[in-house]
Amino acid sequence: MPGEASSNVKLQCRAVWKLFGAGAAAALATAGGKLSGEALAEAGLIGAVRDANLEVRDGEIFVIMGLSGSGKSTLVRCMSRLVEPTSGEIFFNGENLLSAPPARMIEIRRHQMGMVFQHFALLPHLSVLGNVAFPLEVQGVGRQAREDRARKMVELVGLEGREEFFPSELSGGQQQRVGIARSLSVEPEIWFLDEPFSALDPLIRREMQDEFIRLQNVLKKTIVFITHDFDEAIRLADRIAIMKDGMIVQVGTPEELVTAPADDYVAEFTQNVIKAKVIRVASLMKPMPKRAPTGGYLSDIGMTSAIADVAPLFQSANSVLRVVDDAGQPVGCLKREDVVQIMMQA
Repeated sequence: MPGEASSNVKLQCRAVWKLFGAGAAAALATAGGKLSGEALAEAGLIGAVRDANLEVRDGEIFVIMGLSGSGKSTLVRCMSRLVEPTSGEIFFNGENLLSAPPARMIEIRRHQMGMVFQHFALLPHLSVLGNVAFPLEVQGVGRQAREDRARKMVELVGLEGREEFFPSELSGGQQQRVGIARSLSVEPEIWFLDEPFSALDPLIRREMQDEFIRLQNVLKKTIVFITHDFDEAIRLADRIAIMKDGMIVQVGTPEELVTAPADDYVAEFTQNVIKAKVIRVASLMKPMPKRAPTGGYLSDIGMTSAIADVAPLFQSANSVLRVVDDAGQPVGCLKREDVVQIMMQA
């Protein structure tokens, strides 16, 4: 159909606005869909989301980040119409959600979208199994089928043996695992996570990030993940959108944001990032030489590996690693001296 997103795009936002204040829609329409910050202030309007355009690809982790009040949570709630946008288009699997009637949106949220928020919102009177099975009960799934599915999700998040525990008997990290399992029980096509780990202690937060990466390697979900922590973003993201004052300032891979920030705001976000953690082997590798180096290649490495991860493989000044693609075919080589230069950069 004309105007639909390409086949590998799961969700797309086009010129999405969310304004708070009397007469917001009329003011935006009168201005032709464009209102500056000054114009918003003069009209007494708050621009929570301003002209947001982005695409979330099938199977990727798309992180939206920014400081408090930047609009990231409002934008994600617009994506599922938990918050009604003032104007724009939001396509999910090619369907414009802003044209969908309420009954259709309830169906999509129940069957195709999973959501995890910072506050776990577990039902205190239900066990772990009951909490995880609850969305399926809402769908009308029979007891045996929903409990079987819930047990699989409990096992997937590493809580096997705690099915009959109540939320008050669990640690913060365990409660968050229950929230994750509950959101996955409906087998969503797209998974929204709004700062799910920010309330956790640093060690537990790191553990949950590891768990999240493990789950994604197994499930291959399309994920929209909100955080204000750039270290968390670069650890988890395939691509990142940085927001400021309701606007998307830049969208790119962690490497693109660090090496080519769009403006001073993005540069400030990325200034303390160790470049070796985000620069990938593909960006630093050299063409394959006609002859193998003396002593051969130390090891084969993937194109998408971070430089910091492969640096320990080098053993001497003349060490060379062979870079291979997903099919295991050689595509280039990585030399120690190039890696050292990156490792020495702040």
